[in-house]
Amino acid sequence: MGEDAPGDDFPHRRPRLDPAEFIKANMRLVPVPALPEIRFYTAHPGSGLRRLVDPEDDDDGAPEPQPPYWAYAWAGGAVLARYILDHPMTVAGRRVLDLGAGSGIVGIAAAKAGAREVIAAEIDRNGLAALALNAAANGVSITVVYGDITRGSPPLVDLVLAGDVFYGQDVAERVMPFFDRCLTAGIEVLVGDPGRAYLPRSRLRLLAEYQVPDFGDAKDAAPRPSGVFRFEAEPGG
Repeated sequence: MGEDAPGDDFPHRRPRLDPAEFIKANMRLVPVPALPEIRFYTAHPGSGLRRLVDPEDDDDGAPEPQPPYWAYAWAGGAVLARYILDHPMTVAGRRVLDLGAGSGIVGIAAAKAGAREVIAAEIDRNGLAALALNAAANGVSITVVYGDITRGSPPLVDLVLAGDVFYGQDVAERVMPFFDRCLTAGIEVLVGDPGRAYLPRSRLRLLAEYQVPDFGDAKDAAPRPSGVFRFEAEPGG
């Protein structure tokens, strides 16, 4: 039956928008701030992004979309991607996981820098579409994984890249045990962060610092320092 056919349980339901088509039609493919080597689809005032993430489109029982974090460049992802492009040996020939990939700029940077394989994990189905489009726009191949992989064992990778995963307590409490399991498995973990509230500084060693803009900053705001860190085991652990 069609969406408004007689007998439909939701006669006024709007048809679900196709995320990839919406993104291509309503968002701009532009260079990432501080990363002219990478382009991504980003939202702007005329994007009407709410139409894509409005829960009213999800009254058929599907999981509600997450906030559209993937539509913007966050400082933690930007600083980590900048570091990778400046230090390609960090990823060259290695299997890499971009955790909480969002727009995918970290994974794209890793692929451009010569990673053997890049896996991008994302929990937002709209973000999956953005990831695929952004990878294609940058001419790289990325394997996209849908869902929260932090509950289980780490995948078969050599390196985990995590840009801006300490913005909320609930997220921090999920990723910290996952990072510890990665270390136990011999997997290196690098974190990019501008100093969010739940950044576990006692577990981090600063590798580099860059001035990059952050999502939510005013247009004329000066970029602030953001860091790239190596996540380390508990002392004596």
